[in-house]
Amino acid sequence: MNNYETVFILTPVLSDAQMKEAVEKFKNLLTDQGAEIVNEEDWGLRKLAYPIDKKTTGFYTFLEFNAEPAVIDKLEINFRRDERVIRFLTVKQDKFALEYAEKRRNNKGGKKQEARGAKAEVESKEKEN
Repeated sequence: MNNYETVFILTPVLSDAQMKEAVEKFKNLLTDQGAEIVNEEDWGLRKLAYPIDKKTTGFYTFLEFNAEPAVIDKLEINFRRDERVIRFLTVKQDKFALEYAEKRRNNKGGKKQEARGAKAEVESKEKEN
C-alpha cells in the first residue's frame, strides 16, 4: 500500500449539506476499495487563482490515505464523472512528504494550544501580583 494525498475543489454553488455529501461519497469510495483514510481536512470556501468554468471560488477538501495504486484510477474516474468537482490533484507521497504530513497532523492545533498556554501563564502571573 502506498501513501497518497488528494485535494479536490467542489463547485461553490453547492449547499453545505451537498458539499458534505459529495465528500462522503469520495471517502466511501476509498474505504470500499480497501483504502485507509489517515487524515481529512475541510479547507472551506476559497478564492481560485484563476476562473474555472466562470467560477472564482470553490470548496477545497484535502484527504490523506493509504491505498493500492488501482484505487487511484477508480477515484480519479469518479472525480471526472462528478460534475460537482471542478479540479482535483492526487499525489503519491514519498518518505519526506509522509514525514512532513505526520508533523503537520501532529502540530495542527499546536499554535492555538501554545497561545492558550501562554495566555494562561500571563493570567496566573497577573493574579500573583
